[in-house]
Amino acid sequence: MTAGAGTSGRAGRAGQTMVEFSVVALLTAITLLFVVEIGRTVLVYTTVANAARAGVRYAVVHGSSRATGSTVDSASGPGSNPAQVVTVVKNFASAGLLTTSRLVVTVTYPGGSNAPGQYVTVSAVYPYDPLTTYFSKTLRLGSASQGIIAF
Repeated sequence: MTAGAGTSGRAGRAGQTMVEFSVVALLTAITLLFVVEIGRTVLVYTTVANAARAGVRYAVVHGSSRATGSTVDSASGPGSNPAQVVTVVKNFASAGLLTTSRLVVTVTYPGGSNAPGQYVTVSAVYPYDPLTTYFSKTLRLGSASQGIIAF
């Protein structure tokens, strides 16, 4: 009778180990998904912020002292959303694996001109699409950058 009592005790402990492993494995999987999701969010935000900065850098050195035209070396602005600046922002964002058709870029010249000494503001907004459905589908990551036109 002692052999039967010892066997049932070991079987109970083996069941307890399976339950504990299941709980720990579930918590570990949730933690890993959270870390991946937050890392992806930070990557997308950083890409959007750097793309806006790249657009401002381009607009700052392509002011009214440049020749007018539609080439890369032409003056940008002061109209709303100059094609050259928007292209620079989207090209920079595409290097970060963003879908550029979903990226909304706004370029404004608060002073109304692209003359040296005037401000230029570039904002970029990207709708973040999470891997998991836990996070809201309406999260929009955006950044704005402002600079003073030098040339």
